[in-house]
Amino acid sequence: MEKQRQYELVFNRFDENGDGKISASELRKCVASIGAEMSEEDAKAAVALMDSDGDGLLCLDDFIRLVEGAEEEEKAKDLLDAFKMYEMDGSGYIHPKSLKRMLSRLGESKSLNECKKMIARFDLNDDGVLSFDEFKNMMTCST
Repeated sequence: MEKQRQYELVFNRFDENGDGKISASELRKCVASIGAEMSEEDAKAAVALMDSDGDGLLCLDDFIRLVEGAEEEEKAKDLLDAFKMYEMDGSGYIHPKSLKRMLSRLGESKSLNECKKMIARFDLNDDGVLSFDEFKNMMTCST
């Protein structure tokens, strides 16, 4: 099933009064249905932020932008968590030694020279380390 249709099904399920709009309270129920919590204030703020026509409600397109934004936020958080695993020393960069150490923990043995070459492929400013943006670029290219 295409993603647009999935969004429509979810939207329609939580549009309790069938008006083609989702209110802040309907949004809270939607979030609760997936086991998360959203305060009344956060729901109102999310609706206000995404409401494209200023009526205080989310139409389908607003709802889709909200959900896709949340998905992108989750991906970014996961990517940052992965980056932190590889950088290890809190420097904000992945060094060849930290890459070697992490790969070793994952059961993949690489020499320091091989790690330098791996980093060099995505090291945009040639400083010998990977910043978070370079790491993000690397992960985007490899998926």
